[in-house]
Amino acid sequence: MKKLFNILTVALLIAGLAACESLKLGDEGLSKAPETAGATIDTLFASLKDSDKVLASAYYYLPYGLISDFDSKMGKDIVESITDHFVSNKHTEGDGPNDLYYTGALGANISGDAAGGENYRFGSEKDYTAIRYAWFFLENADNIPNAEPYELARKKAEAKLIIAIAYANMVRYVGGVPLIDHSIKTDEEMNFPRNTFKETIDYIVQLCDEAAPDLPWYIASKSEDGRLTKAAALGLKLRILCFAASPTFNSDTPWHSSASDWENVGKYVRYGEKYDKGLWDKAKAAANEFMSAWNSEGYYALVQAIPTGVDATGATVVRPADYRLAYRKSYRDRGTTETLISVRKSNSTSYHDKNMDLQDDFGCGGTLDWVNRFPYADGTPFPEDFNWSNPPGGDRAPFFMPDANGDLLVDGKPTATETRDPRLYENLCVPGDLWKNGNVGPNYVNAKSPSFQDGNTGFLQMKFIYQTEADRNVPPHWCLMRLAEVLLNAAEAYNEADGGPSDLPYQWINAVRARVGLPGVTEGLNKEQFREALILERDLEFGFEEVRWFDMVRWGLTKAFTTKLKALEVTGNKQKNATSFTFKLKDAYPPRVWYNTWDTKWYLAPIPAVEINKNYGMTQNPGW
Repeated sequence: MKKLFNILTVALLIAGLAACESLKLGDEGLSKAPETAGATIDTLFASLKDSDKVLASAYYYLPYGLISDFDSKMGKDIVESITDHFVSNKHTEGDGPNDLYYTGALGANISGDAAGGENYRFGSEKDYTAIRYAWFFLENADNIPNAEPYELARKKAEAKLIIAIAYANMVRYVGGVPLIDHSIKTDEEMNFPRNTFKETIDYIVQLCDEAAPDLPWYIASKSEDGRLTKAAALGLKLRILCFAASPTFNSDTPWHSSASDWENVGKYVRYGEKYDKGLWDKAKAAANEFMSAWNSEGYYALVQAIPTGVDATGATVVRPADYRLAYRKSYRDRGTTETLISVRKSNSTSYHDKNMDLQDDFGCGGTLDWVNRFPYADGTPFPEDFNWSNPPGGDRAPFFMPDANGDLLVDGKPTATETRDPRLYENLCVPGDLWKNGNVGPNYVNAKSPSFQDGNTGFLQMKFIYQTEADRNVPPHWCLMRLAEVLLNAAEAYNEADGGPSDLPYQWINAVRARVGLPGVTEGLNKEQFREALILERDLEFGFEEVRWFDMVRWGLTKAFTTKLKALEVTGNKQKNATSFTFKLKDAYPPRVWYNTWDTKWYLAPIPAVEINKNYGMTQNPGW
């Protein structure tokens, strides 16, 4: 019997167990097939249930955004640190943001400890591993004896969608990539030329279209929760079409000077040589396809707040804390009606402790620039000229309105009322809020036990860290896509395709806002104004979910890259659990080379020279 490649050894370890080394394009691991620990094609494909071990391994290698031992992306830092949302002061050897991005040292020849500090290191990430497992399943699935046709078709569709997700991750970071349409054989020639940006996008769309008809719209069984669905396929199709149709990749003007060489460079990093409005029409059609299925099949819904407050008349009302919890559940909890794609590595509730370690051990924090974009709870924009040296009180206080006695906390429990968009508090721990240990966060300079970390911006990461141990006592996952994004993608596609918003785009963006108690956006906006409202809404909704970086790239948000970021120096009225604060504006530290020397080459990651030198067909990205 034929022996499996060693890369398939982990197929015997159901997703969530320790995994073997990533498949690397060009490495002998792609083409060499040493013996495994006894697993054979015949045993792994003896039944549909047995074959699920291979498919589970493909699932395991899907992209994961939280800090973990799964990979070393950003040097175990976070992508948010290279957006205008967050700054890192990790300053350890191999830290991506500080060593490569803030200094401008990123390049094609990164090696040693610095390798892995990139936001994406082509050839060393896990995407091709997921693709190869999925192809291995597809190539052997039809030989599974006694397989129920419906179940077999469904699992083959899952494998296709896994491939689509992996390529969608790659194309957003590096542009067109080699498209491998089979599992690589031991004697196969290493010849995998780079496919164009258009070919990569079109292939992702094709896979989504092929997978969707054979997938259930949603997962009804708890035992199968986490498997891919038709909703996931249609949602991914919409996401990738919006990405491709965006101005950076769909314009008459190349986004980098070297991309004007169409044959040698441009076709790998742009959809076409000229702007193609038809791409937005395709995105709108994809939005309609999702919405039609949703209207027919139902099930999916934004997680909504459950009222727990009582007003003066005794009626039940929604409190700010209720909105916060609904938003938290939308990205934290598995198996909600909002989750479309859920990536899982472990059931251990301690699996994500490294996110806490980053904030505990180093002076990292959210930027004041981002904080200032969150409106007041009634939807009123936060003032650009806010007086931090003498802030107002009441419902126009910057973070909390004290209770009737002037207190923020009583017996260690919050008694104040949040004055801003509930999503601010769930993304960032603002001064005066409780943090991961149930105490006031140490984001003020005189904080003790735990202590303030030098370099902190006045705002600690809250998302994926949470306020209490109980918040973390749930099985972890990475919500790679949720319904809120589909709604905003659909609104975007309609706005761009139709030259302005109609009723439906307003309904979709307002549904996302209503979930956290905000009023709808202003009526009567033109195309450009509605686009700005959408970009802002995504800015506020998807912090730490690896959305902002791609929005900055695809919309060419130069200001977000080049504006000198700000922070607050916060001083508390006492060292432990401070209840009042004074504020002073300061520059966020460390500064970034982008402030003074901006180059659009940063839109896509450099291809490591070691990959290009393997001569299987990969080429370099513009500017690197």
